[in-house]
Amino acid sequence: MATRSKSSQRWLKEHFSDPFVKKAQAEGMRSRAAYKLEELVARDRLLKPGMTVVDLGAAPGGWSQWVRQEMDRMDASRPGRVIALDILDMPPLAGVEFLQGDFREDEVLAGLEASLNGQPVDLVLSDMAPNKSGVDAVDMPRAMYLSELAMDFADRHLKVGGDFLIKLFHGVGFDEYVRELRRRYDKVVIRKPEASRKRSPEVYALARGRRAAMK
Repeated sequence: MATRSKSSQRWLKEHFSDPFVKKAQAEGMRSRAAYKLEELVARDRLLKPGMTVVDLGAAPGGWSQWVRQEMDRMDASRPGRVIALDILDMPPLAGVEFLQGDFREDEVLAGLEASLNGQPVDLVLSDMAPNKSGVDAVDMPRAMYLSELAMDFADRHLKVGGDFLIKLFHGVGFDEYVRELRRRYDKVVIRKPEASRKRSPEVYALARGRRAAMK
């Protein structure tokens, strides 16, 4: 049996001692990422009953699971829709529509658009991230490409006044991306939720109030 490296041993030790991992296990949540979203939604009151929410990069389903539970808690008579998409498979979640495919492919994007059937989206969530190579010069362009695709999707399908929450990574292209968000939305803020590990370069950009026309 191969022995684990010291770095992987450290990661495992940190992971299983993480309070958000323990909380997710205790509460039956699919991932600790649910608590990032919980903090962001609570702070900015992003959810309302009856909304249509699209969750990009959804697997293993922590965000979709939390959104579905929260919307049912607010008003089960107005369930709205939660549509999740990921290149990876995701075990079913009651009340969540899942589409598997690569968001970079036109056919997959067309399938997601078809499922909306012209219905405007109230909230677009994107927790997408590329597989990391460990080389910033490779990883950052991949991450920014996914972010650009998510913004394009929001441009086409988010209703006027709707909100867009996306994970970004500090690095080349970050500032320009945020400037583009500010052209499209009334208010843009950068958040670092408590459940986001401090050493991680990830942050979340919350863009509120999509404008009818860009500035």
